[in-house]
Amino acid sequence: MKEKDVIIACDFSTRAETLAFLDLFTEEKPYVKIGMELLYAEGPQLVREIKARGHKIFLDLKLHDIPNTVHKAMKNIAMLDVDMTNVHAAGTIEMMKAAQRAIEETGAKTLLIAVTQLTSTSEERMREELWIDHPINDTVQHYALNTEKAGLAGVVCSPLEAGLVHQVCGKDFITVTPGIRFAEDAKGDQVRVTTPAKAREIGADYIVVGRSITASSDPVAAYRRCVREFVKGEVEE
Repeated sequence: MKEKDVIIACDFSTRAETLAFLDLFTEEKPYVKIGMELLYAEGPQLVREIKARGHKIFLDLKLHDIPNTVHKAMKNIAMLDVDMTNVHAAGTIEMMKAAQRAIEETGAKTLLIAVTQLTSTSEERMREELWIDHPINDTVQHYALNTEKAGLAGVVCSPLEAGLVHQVCGKDFITVTPGIRFAEDAKGDQVRVTTPAKAREIGADYIVVGRSITASSDPVAAYRRCVREFVKGEVEE
């Protein structure tokens, strides 16, 4: 069976906040996501520091530009030795190929994935604002197929769409799914969401969990609950 893991979205503003949060984990070294907010505030040195602490890192920057620019940027990202990073599938197959080529040229082992549609995007917004008239499930599957054609390892999609992606791209194609909440938590600014247990049932390979862990009164306990429900399949009554 393909490995499953819980990735904590470290959407903090400063190095101090981030390291204080990670210091809570004295027994585990959770996989962490570093996004734009933190990288733009603290720079790549924090990525190196967290990696040196023994954490796997998903560097979530969603590159979307002309192929040449993405190629050059991805070479710099690959040098950080992160475990996973991403681009936008909407940037075209050629752009995704340029990003993958950059990683291969550096010899990095970084997994490259592509964002299909953000979990904050509803089908209504997709139609009215983005002028994408196809149903959201069809669009996600099409973007996933383009990602596979470009030679990437997988996609970021809603957990609700993980099974659909595996239907068209196979079980070995990675699905990384944000939009995870415990049943009792608020959805926040995300639309297409589900629980860790349901994400496992649908077929997600990785779940990205933010506020349900980071805003919890006991983040370590919340993380362990995610691991039990998603990785081990043990659902609490």
